[in-house]
Amino acid sequence: MYYTYMIRCKDNTIYTGITTDLEKRFQEHVSKNEKCAKYTKKHTVEKIETAWTSENRVLASKLEYRIKHLSKMQKEEIIINQNAFEKYLGKYIETKEYQKVK
Repeated sequence: MYYTYMIRCKDNTIYTGITTDLEKRFQEHVSKNEKCAKYTKKHTVEKIETAWTSENRVLASKLEYRIKHLSKMQKEEIIINQNAFEKYLGKYIETKEYQKVK
């Protein structure tokens, strides 16, 4: 199982990524160790805003790609409103292939 996740940084930016272990990956971002994403080395991580599960890496990567191409406003809406997920991403992906975790 893979996770596609959105992390809130202290400067109110949102980082999106994929992983097989959500808690471990979050700790890598927080600790800013060598496995940390380049983006989160420069932007202090605050919390996981939301995450979705998918069956494989291809589906997780597809969702990550689509989220990264949304505007900040659209990302914020997806975080607070599950209907926005389908609204903004439904035309590109099969939304039933993803389950919201958080």
